[in-house]
Amino acid sequence: MFFMMGITQGRKRFEQLISIICPYCGNAGKAVVYMTYTCLSLFFIPVFKWNKQYYVEMECCGTLYSLNEEKGKEIAAGKDVIITSSDLTPVNDSYGGCGGYSNEKRCPNCGYIADRSFDYCPRCGHRF
Repeated sequence: MFFMMGITQGRKRFEQLISIICPYCGNAGKAVVYMTYTCLSLFFIPVFKWNKQYYVEMECCGTLYSLNEEKGKEIAAGKDVIITSSDLTPVNDSYGGCGGYSNEKRCPNCGYIADRSFDYCPRCGHRF
């Protein structure tokens, strides 16, 4: 008998878009909330998730923020949550969304970095 198992990184996007004023650019707009996690799978079936972290990505300027864990868990449970700027911490990452305006945007489907003028991802065709 043998077992097929593995540990992978996952990302879950929550479908509810949250209206918020961006702490960086000051524009009122929509924000996408998602969770990243590490997952143990047996026979390709996710069994156990850990290292959950919640993020908010602003649609107005592409800035990425870390969301406090309590608010993230409430959103994951499907509750209506009000997010304030005190719940957000800027995330420094490699694609320019480090609390500053970037002329690029990242595809939420495949992660491809494209120019902000694109409406659809050149790699997978997903709408930005």
